[in-house]
Amino acid sequence: VRTQSRHLPAGLISVRTVTIFTILTSLAFIASTILFLPNRWPLYLSIPVLLFLLGYSYAKRFTIFCHYWLSTALMLSPLAAWIAIRGSLSLEPLLLGAVVFFWVGGFDIIYACQDVHFDQETRLSSIPSRWGIRKALRFAMFSHFMTIICLFSLWYVAALGIPFLIAVLAVAGLLIYEHLLVNPDDLGRVNLAFFHVNAIISIGLFFVGLIDVWLA
Repeated sequence: VRTQSRHLPAGLISVRTVTIFTILTSLAFIASTILFLPNRWPLYLSIPVLLFLLGYSYAKRFTIFCHYWLSTALMLSPLAAWIAIRGSLSLEPLLLGAVVFFWVGGFDIIYACQDVHFDQETRLSSIPSRWGIRKALRFAMFSHFMTIICLFSLWYVAALGIPFLIAVLAVAGLLIYEHLLVNPDDLGRVNLAFFHVNAIISIGLFFVGLIDVWLA
């Protein structure tokens, strides 16, 4: 099994240790919201957000859309940061959240194609295990198409500059390259597509966004 060498299944750390660590970090997460007082929204929303994050570990037991449970969990990051700082929401963070939602959901579907046989044997749910690898990759492609649509929308609504527009075009090219790396008959380059290409997208878009705002 692909993940059998990871710390918990390999027995390098105990379930008890992981449980204690999870409880302590969860309490620290909730306690950290006092830093944003008198804005009480981070405190009010911390427990629902935490429960949603913890629920992801069980998503594959009951929904094929577990990939979008993960992407929603990560989508909450820009939304939560905006609420914590400003105390409200606007269209810009919602569009950024949508970018994260479709982008992460798409590349997690690609990554899950490696586990399709294991998931089918153990009756775990995922889009590749339910619909097959070929249809799953098409679904991931559509998800990444929506990523680009949301990025262009963010560029327009937030009145960002030429550097960010160039970055959006570069992201589109990288996502196309990501899908060219993987096909139903050859999953040998999934890790290259999943880790390397997406790392370039995330770090590159972050720094170009900073430069764009600074130049404005």
